[in-house]
Amino acid sequence: MRITNSMLVRNMMGNLNKNLRRMEKLQTQYQSGKLFQVPSDNPIGVSKSLKLYTDQSKIEQYKNNLRDAVAWMYTTEDALTHLGEVLNRTRYLAEDAANGTKNKEDLEMIKKEITELKNQVVQVANTTHAGRSIFTGFKTDRPLLDENGKYYLKNDPSEPNQTLKNNEISSYNVGVSENIDVNVVGMRVFGVGTTPDYGAASASTGDDSYLVKMFEEIEQYLEDEDFTALSNSLGTIDASISNTLEVKAEIGAKTNRLEMTQKRLDSDAVNFKRLLSENEDADLAEVIMNFKMAESVYLASMSAGARIIQPSLVDFLR
Repeated sequence: MRITNSMLVRNMMGNLNKNLRRMEKLQTQYQSGKLFQVPSDNPIGVSKSLKLYTDQSKIEQYKNNLRDAVAWMYTTEDALTHLGEVLNRTRYLAEDAANGTKNKEDLEMIKKEITELKNQVVQVANTTHAGRSIFTGFKTDRPLLDENGKYYLKNDPSEPNQTLKNNEISSYNVGVSENIDVNVVGMRVFGVGTTPDYGAASASTGDDSYLVKMFEEIEQYLEDEDFTALSNSLGTIDASISNTLEVKAEIGAKTNRLEMTQKRLDSDAVNFKRLLSENEDADLAEVIMNFKMAESVYLASMSAGARIIQPSLVDFLR
């Protein structure tokens, strides 16, 4: 096979470009810190990175959901704590009045405080979190009770009557196939009707709240100076305190679970970042070493090429 000058030059230029492309790739890796820039550089590595980025995005969404759930539960827990304080104060006042040693003026003062505590119960029932009512199930844009302590569930009086059901439970997705119920429906805390029914299936607009009704009865006992009824009401108050503590304990258990889930998600996020780094981050020391080697090869090929194309036919005609 006859080797011509054009063949030598063409091969030399091809090899020079190949060596230059290798240097360019290594230079890009050094400047970006990444092993690949486009899918063609490493199809398997890019596919793995895309999967890791997707999983990482899911974890961030789980963490956002979890933060919202925890904040909602903290608000609910604070409301129940305040309700417990109101009920404990009510029990103290009822017990103090039931011993029959108070005069009419004292009983009137106790009654006024009971009335204020009743109003405070209504305020607790209408507690909101980020502008959403926490005890109204799916109807978070409206209050639970009106100023008289009856179930309201409306935005304005012209609306038709609404019904709150005990299955209006909001769940947050905080992990793969992991959901948690975050809200407490109002009947579970404030009861319905004139009996201590905290497990009612539903409550409609206009229904009495049992908890508010209990306060109204205590007000009447104080007005009538019915100390026997006042003494009997202590058991009812204790039952309400017990129910409030039970609901609060459920919220506390869920909050503890969410805090543990938070730690797991934080750990998963760190692990995914590490896996992404291992998959696509370049070892800069190795890249620099490879670049120097490629540079030496390129310079050597330039030097050899200069010697190959230097002689010509003119050199032999002198």
